[in-house]
Amino acid sequence: MLNKRIQVTTAENGVCTVKLNRPQVRNALDLPMREELRDFFTEVKNNDDVKVIVLTGEGNTFSAGGDLSASKDVDGATGRKRLQSGHEMISSIVNLEKPVIAAVNGAAAGAGVSLALACDMIIANQSAVFIQSFSKVGLIPDLGAIYFLPRLIGRHRALEMMFLGDKVSSEQALDLGIVNRVVGEESLTNEVYKLAEQLTEGPQMALGLMKKLVNRSVLDDLSQSMELEGFAQAMCFESANFKEGVEAFFEKRKPVFNKS
Repeated sequence: MLNKRIQVTTAENGVCTVKLNRPQVRNALDLPMREELRDFFTEVKNNDDVKVIVLTGEGNTFSAGGDLSASKDVDGATGRKRLQSGHEMISSIVNLEKPVIAAVNGAAAGAGVSLALACDMIIANQSAVFIQSFSKVGLIPDLGAIYFLPRLIGRHRALEMMFLGDKVSSEQALDLGIVNRVVGEESLTNEVYKLAEQLTEGPQMALGLMKKLVNRSVLDDLSQSMELEGFAQAMCFESANFKEGVEAFFEKRKPVFNKS
């Protein structure tokens, strides 16, 4: 079926594809898209015909992250409400007892990285890049990135990505342990589907329980971390640096941040 923000296609072999479907804004995660993703992942747990979910982006971008066009005049309270919707989206993926594969078909920036990290496996094509771009607009990484990333790549590497906001190539992401595999530009869809179909042939209850138990062992404090993240990000939304960062982004110039 075709939704306003996401496109959902279920194959007969139990693999369901979910496409972020806002290519005109590089699949930016606005509030309606977050809600549609949350609702899909919440509802699909009861669909026994769907065994594996593939999450990808329409066009040549996975997701540019948060939709800054909707954030220009956001205050702390509104920003925190937006984050809570994003947290529900992330939790719906993490808590789903079915494998979710992110097929990263280009740039994943900001909250787009967080969305990929919430999935169980990440397969990227060669042109994929991962950017923790929050510092460029005076914000902290959100939607669980502060929780996920240090656990994957270590504190120092995570802080380097977050502080500098530099691009991490697909091969660098593979070396760091962010992605499972890097495949050719034209073979991403086929490679991901081969992997997904392999998972559909596995013991579904056991796979679901593996995910649940592994998540409990390494992600037990995720909800608490995202709650603290919400308070911290609300403070950043109120800052002059955030307003300057957003203005600079749309004016395509380097931001000039103050010291606070």
